[in-house]
Amino acid sequence: MRLRLIAAIGFVACAGIEVTAQVTIVQRPITNQDWVRPIPPVRIVGNLYYVGTHNLASYLITTSDGHILVNTGVDSSVPMIRANIESLGFSFDDIRLLLATHGHWDHAAGMAEIKRLTGARMLMHEGDVAMLEDGGNTDFRFPEGRGQLYEPVRVDRRLQDGDKVQLGTTELTVHHHPGHTKGSTSFTFATQDAGRTYRVLIVNMGGINRGVELLNTPGNPQIIEEYAQTFEKQKQFIGNFDIWVSSHSNQFGLHDKYQAGDTYNPNRFVDPEGYAQLLQQYEQLYLHQLERERESR
Repeated sequence: MRLRLIAAIGFVACAGIEVTAQVTIVQRPITNQDWVRPIPPVRIVGNLYYVGTHNLASYLITTSDGHILVNTGVDSSVPMIRANIESLGFSFDDIRLLLATHGHWDHAAGMAEIKRLTGARMLMHEGDVAMLEDGGNTDFRFPEGRGQLYEPVRVDRRLQDGDKVQLGTTELTVHHHPGHTKGSTSFTFATQDAGRTYRVLIVNMGGINRGVELLNTPGNPQIIEEYAQTFEKQKQFIGNFDIWVSSHSNQFGLHDKYQAGDTYNPNRFVDPEGYAQLLQQYEQLYLHQLERERESR
């Protein structure tokens, strides 16, 4: 019996079959019910649709060659996203590209399932590739690792600042805005609506997670400079877009600008002043925290 067991093990090894221990995914508890509260989809402008939950934004960008999905929310959001896409008359199976504004679990936990269901390719800025591929374990806030928070997803293309992502006639430009994570990303693109071209910004705002110390983050010693550079880059968008949205619906005031049943009107989302004000708020929070940390030393 012992010889048979050894022979069997040798056969598995020679056959190239990889045997690995199953890793347990420890999902974080949902502390904000708006993250999982379903809402009907919203057409923002042209071929851009909000298909996420009440406060975790997911965006569908439709094209003649299939669709792009930006962000997924948590893992339980997948059925809601699918229902929203199909209620708009589009096929969930036509998703061809997956993108994320960053790799935290509340924006990327459904990527692996959607990729498996649709065969879509996953594209991510290189700074957050490791996080997606190990299910959130690689997070600079936890240099020792934090365990898998969601199902890992393989990244098919590593993005860099300035890269172009094209599907059909829609072309997105990649903007690297690190600080919140190493690979935090915003996207810009143009869309046509009623004979007008709208310049769209999907922005990842520079929020600082609770517990992050700017002067004591060994997992990302460049964090101070990254935030400073991101705020300067995001200021350059002012005056250079028509409509902006972000990773959370409350950041761009979705539920103030649109109520269920409202007629379609993309101009309700034209809000450059709101963007400039929110950007200033985030920058001031960063500067005040940095000042407090320096004074306490």
